Amino acid sequence: MAATAPELVRRPAHPALAGLVAGIVGYQQRADRPVERRQPAGSLLPLVLSFGDPLEVVALSDGEGVGRHGSFVAGFMRGHATTRFENSQRCVQVYLTPLGAYRLLGLPGRDLAGRVLPLGDVSPTLAGSLPERLAVAGSWDERLALAEDALLRLAVVEREPEPFVTWMWERIQASEGQARIGQLIESTGWSGRHAAARFREQVGLTPKAAAAVVRFEHAAADLRRFPLAQVAARHGYADQSHLTREVVRYAGEPPRVLVAQHRPTAHTALGRPPQCGCQTGSSSKPGL
Repeated sequence: MAATAPELVRRPAHPALAGLVAGIVGYQQRADRPVERRQPAGSLLPLVLSFGDPLEVVALSDGEGVGRHGSFVAGFMRGHATTRFENSQRCVQVYLTPLGAYRLLGLPGRDLAGRVLPLGDVSPTLAGSLPERLAVAGSWDERLALAEDALLRLAVVEREPEPFVTWMWERIQASEGQARIGQLIESTGWSGRHAAARFREQVGLTPKAAAAVVRFEHAAADLRRFPLAQVAARHGYADQSHLTREVVRYAGEPPRVLVAQHRPTAHTALGRPPQCGCQTGSSSKPGL
């Protein structure tokens, strides 16, 4: 047998981390030969606290950071990634929202987007003794609690995104990526240039690019449930050819192959489909 089945232990986000962390997952897998995977683009950012063999980022279709990594964080990306590990992979995976990364890591989303960075370069606090403590912990419950406690300590730092940026991101999430960006920007009261620049500074991508990833993420989750033409119509694509082009762009392969290969995503790790990441669920306009 080439590899054992992955062992996944999930922990919902603490209420104090709502809107910042989508969930925490303990992950373990062993293999007697290299295991290579392709992961489509998505709106959740993996922060990996590794206490096993390094993970190799083999290729990034729209980003940088190829190489072997221990603990790392990957920013908001508009493309797919190919990874590989040998022998074993043991880690705690924290799935951050883009604004969660901005607040918890203290790094502008623009500087993190499209990059895979060693955790020590981003958050020395998390990269310090935490991976070693995870390695010697007696159970997955203890490991996930250690990771959660570390995140809760970071969450008390006063580093809030601008209200109109949060509001725009919530609207993009609530619309499953189909919000009209021009109307969102107009509703903020800011100029298009200013609103887009501040959004990119904090979220990592421009509003249009971020919405396109969110729309793909929701459409990809529906590929198993509906015919291609119906998925295209449900998610605002011009036709199924348009949808196919977007799936190839963000997943690296056409829809039929993507479905057949059961590609891993943040949401399969969390055990649930993409959902609204809003903190408040409010549809009212932002305070200016």
